[in-house]
Amino acid sequence: MEGGSEGISCQESNFPQRRAWNKGRIIDQKRSLLPKRVWAIRARFELAGYLRDLALFNVAIDSKLRGCDLVNLAVADLVKDDRVGERVFVIQSKTKRPVQFELTENTRETVLSRDRAPKMFACQFMFTSCFHYQPHISTRQYGRLVREWGTAIGLAPSEYSTHSLRRTKAAEIYRKTSNLRAVQLLHGHTKVDSTLRYLGVELEDALSVAERIDI
Repeated sequence: MEGGSEGISCQESNFPQRRAWNKGRIIDQKRSLLPKRVWAIRARFELAGYLRDLALFNVAIDSKLRGCDLVNLAVADLVKDDRVGERVFVIQSKTKRPVQFELTENTRETVLSRDRAPKMFACQFMFTSCFHYQPHISTRQYGRLVREWGTAIGLAPSEYSTHSLRRTKAAEIYRKTSNLRAVQLLHGHTKVDSTLRYLGVELEDALSVAERIDI
């Protein structure tokens, strides 16, 4: 009879129970990359001549963007009048809030080289996909690339992800300056609490830092 299975508990059902989505997975905050790891990955790209990956990696570190915003960067977002801007302004797709980020000289050079590559002729997006039906790489492709980059230098895939690249520069800024407000602004967080969770800062340390910052 239709609806006759109502009221039957999981234990009574003959169907196997679903495996918990997080069983066996590490779901804690992913680690940021140490500077020596950043340079190790860059060196591999430069030696192999992987210009797209080098530009993608450098922009990911500098921009501190979520993967969905990073892969959607258009050429026009970064390059104007054959020149890569030192500062870039984008609207975040998740929060719809504007955020600005800086591009270092090294990153600007790789982006400009990428833009001038023959394969980029008439391309709208900076980080094009190898698949012709996609105008740019997907977030899934980006995640797979990050895992490959990390594995190539001996990093555990379970401990690092695209979020590691988003956190790397923020973690270094905090490590060197203890300036939570700077990290909050750079990531477009509306609350300092979000920045604290993002960095994994201990409460006492955070309060100590906050007392020295006049907002």
